[in-house]
Amino acid sequence: MRIAMVSEHASPLAALGGVDAGGQNVYVARLTEELARRGHDVTVYTRRDAADLPDRVPLPGGAVVEHVPAGPPEPVPKDELFPYMPAFGAYLARVWERERPDAVHAHFWMSGMAAQTGAEPHGIPVVQTFHALGTVKRRHQGHEDTSPRQRIGVERQIGRGCARVLATCTDEVHELADMGVPVSRVSVVPCGVDADHFRPGRPRAGKPVRRERHRILSCGRLVPRKGYDQAIRALTRIPDAELVVAGGPPPELLAAEPEAQRLLRLAERAGVGDRVHLLGAVDPARMPALIRSADVVLCTPTYEPFGIVPLEAMACGVPVVATDVGGHRDTVADHGTGRLVPAGDPWAIAEATRELLDGERSRRRMGAAGRERVLARYTWQRVADGVEQVHQNVTARDAIPSEVA
Repeated sequence: MRIAMVSEHASPLAALGGVDAGGQNVYVARLTEELARRGHDVTVYTRRDAADLPDRVPLPGGAVVEHVPAGPPEPVPKDELFPYMPAFGAYLARVWERERPDAVHAHFWMSGMAAQTGAEPHGIPVVQTFHALGTVKRRHQGHEDTSPRQRIGVERQIGRGCARVLATCTDEVHELADMGVPVSRVSVVPCGVDADHFRPGRPRAGKPVRRERHRILSCGRLVPRKGYDQAIRALTRIPDAELVVAGGPPPELLAAEPEAQRLLRLAERAGVGDRVHLLGAVDPARMPALIRSADVVLCTPTYEPFGIVPLEAMACGVPVVATDVGGHRDTVADHGTGRLVPAGDPWAIAEATRELLDGERSRRRMGAAGRERVLARYTWQRVADGVEQVHQNVTARDAIPSEVA
């Protein structure tokens, strides 16, 4: 099958850790890789954000990334890309006139705009994955939401007009229904994790290495909605632990990063400055070892469309304390692979984390259960199985029933 992936701001080639480079980039990259490995002809269309980029870049697995000229060939924050989507869509329409894909899979709402513009003249079915919804963002960010004002209306149109909406979690299905997207036209296929890369470590011979303090780890983009401030406040009630935060700009640029400075000031005021360590961007190759070094992985966003970090921790056999939001509700089994706690409640975060730190046997049990859960539900092979089925169904123009995982 010839598949066109449209991901206007999240290129599979991007370095992770920036404000606009995170889970969506990983999703597009790994799904593309797995579909190509199965013999599908996959091209990812993403916006050209540098003048010296090649027009097409082959990926190791056989897929191709094509850079679309839409707007200035320089980095532009994703919330400012809306005016360039008509040009993006017109480019796709011209390209697909010459070589028509069997299915188009759009990632994010602006990609959906461009994909439908490009696909409609040729009758190509479009599968839409939103990754995040404007209704949720506006509800949680209010006046700080920098999305274009047209976003929610456009998302409704895309959801009602595409061949299939592919949601990543149960919570998203309910949000889509509230937007007027029929549940019967939504399939749920979660995000995934590389369970070979993220895996438990082999026990070392001899005595285990002991630290003076427990280690709590938080990972992800260094943005306020990730809730690292809640983790810092929780640390005030966990006296024998350190908090390590991985993510953001390279370490040498942390001093100029406003969110990093805000968090460090908060830690000093809270009296835990000596126990909070910001690492900045961490090489992806080092992330499994860093996760395995933690006693607990803490995921404290105020909202999270899906959240890959809990899966990475579970794949490494480390229990998770996560806020009870979005995709966490599907991935983290409360009291099974970790704990779910109310968002914005640092004292609940502290209590759940303290409970795990005080029980080594419980941590081991939950860590092992997390690994089993990932292998059963969240490998990229499992994800590709679900996505491939959706692609096949829309190309055959067969309706499929809603499936909530």
